[in-house]
Amino acid sequence: MTPTEIGIWVSMGMLVLVVLGMRVAFAAALAGLVGLVWIFWAKKGYDPDQFWWALTVATKTAGQVPHSKIASQALSLIPTFILIGYLAYHAGFTRALFDAAKKWVGWVPGGMAVATVFATAGFSAVSGASVATSAVFARIAIPEMQANGYDKRFAAGVVAAAGTLASLIPPSAILVIYAIIVEQDVGRLLLAGFIPGVFSALVYGAIIIGLALAIPSFGPPLRGFTWGERFRALPGALPILFVVFIIIVFIYNPFGGDAWGTPTEGGAIGAFVVFLMAVWRGMRWRAFRDALLETARLSVMIFSIIWGVLIYVRFLGFADLPGVFSDWITSLEMSPMLILVMILLAYAVLGMFMDAIGMLLLTLPVVYPAVMALNGGESVSAEMSTFGMSGPMCAIWFGILVVKMAEFCLITPPIGLNCFVVAGVRPDLSVQDVFKGVTPFFIADALTIALLVAFPAIVLWLPSLA
Repeated sequence: MTPTEIGIWVSMGMLVLVVLGMRVAFAAALAGLVGLVWIFWAKKGYDPDQFWWALTVATKTAGQVPHSKIASQALSLIPTFILIGYLAYHAGFTRALFDAAKKWVGWVPGGMAVATVFATAGFSAVSGASVATSAVFARIAIPEMQANGYDKRFAAGVVAAAGTLASLIPPSAILVIYAIIVEQDVGRLLLAGFIPGVFSALVYGAIIIGLALAIPSFGPPLRGFTWGERFRALPGALPILFVVFIIIVFIYNPFGGDAWGTPTEGGAIGAFVVFLMAVWRGMRWRAFRDALLETARLSVMIFSIIWGVLIYVRFLGFADLPGVFSDWITSLEMSPMLILVMILLAYAVLGMFMDAIGMLLLTLPVVYPAVMALNGGESVSAEMSTFGMSGPMCAIWFGILVVKMAEFCLITPPIGLNCFVVAGVRPDLSVQDVFKGVTPFFIADALTIALLVAFPAIVLWLPSLA
């Protein structure tokens, strides 16, 4: 059996383990270790006396991965971005942001739901995790929407769908992971996510307004807020906007010249600024401790998935599965754009059974080289490329597309993680209720993805300026 055949069988076995309920981190690590043993033992002709040698070499090879890959400066972005979000929540900035959004946009049809989307988008700009964003707004927004006559299922769907915006709007943990896996510039990818993230929020808002116009009882607008009340609500939301401004200016420097620092340093400065403002707002030790503990829990979960999947990725390298898949993709007698669409549809199906981070980590080592080969290679110029963009720009464009697909998968049954989080925070809601509530947002996400594919400039304009 060839290494590639071993790679296919082991990958199929890993997917079976995931579907049966094993955590992605453990399924990937186990598959990677078994695959390495199998390949090394196959090279020795399956000699029984050489099995322990193969096991020893495979164990040492796999054992080098967690430290060598996780001990990366770029990965320190993840806990700092998550910490920013939890500090902002425990300091009360999130509630103030929601109140400001409610007073400024609550007058439109479906105003409370639209305000939830915009407030969630604002919070996403200081929170790198969709799960954390959904959990925060499930506590804040759902009770107020229910009090204003919204169906509880739709209210839950709004929060679950809007929480996915944290995957695109920087700072984004998933974008950082993508950048590290495909070895692209983290700063430019974070910038690339800003406009598509805001665009997604606008599409969500438009869907809500359209539903409210079609069904008058669907979501009544909020009336009675004076201009004075609206302006008085702004100072409470300014801390979050201030932190966003600091991070973007620090890693991008729109005033000209080189960036003032790396995204890692920008994340650390953002966390420190939020901490100072939280202390100034009266944050107590208990709230600070809770923010640290929740940050630690979510960071450990993400890092566990990363190191488990990277063992599997090391095995894929020995099996040469990425190279074989790239050759097969480029040999297809089909339009490259059609192949890309089919890959995105495959992500939609795969996301029904896997969480977003694990799905990207497992597939990118194989899929990314194939997409780059379709475009003409990582070093191809825009003039010679298939998709009309250079290799680095294609990497950024594809990254935003797959992260948007990951957003889609966060609300897709039966594994949609955001839906489970919202149901877990709200005991009066079942997971089935939340899945019913997110149905309109499937249409919104499909429309957004189609526009990002058809008009790459939406993604590439901002990073092209960097």
